[in-house]
Amino acid sequence: MKHKDFGERLQASQSAKQAMLAKFSQRPGPDDPAVSERRAARAAVSAARDVRVAEREAKRLAEEAHLARTRDAQAADQAAQEQRAAAEKEASDAKHEAERKAARDARYAARKARK
Repeated sequence: MKHKDFGERLQASQSAKQAMLAKFSQRPGPDDPAVSERRAARAAVSAARDVRVAEREAKRLAEEAHLARTRDAQAADQAAQEQRAAAEKEASDAKHEAERKAARDARYAARKARK
């Protein structure tokens, strides 16, 4: 194991700092054409993603509206069927009541005729 003296350690630290500075200075600036091209590509991808999200949201809203219309139509149909059934039951009940009254009146008339 080699023991380094203070001067060598200082020199190694200085060269490491120089290497980091060189690496940082090699990065392109914000006005570099490659950077601006990548930024434009990211913006285009983001815009396309926003369009797809908006289309999905519009499709989801249209589907929800369609389902709501279907549910409303089914509810209206069911209400109409229930109303028809109630009207038919009422008519049937009225008919049975009339038949019962007629039978009662016939019995009453027969009893009166026997006297």
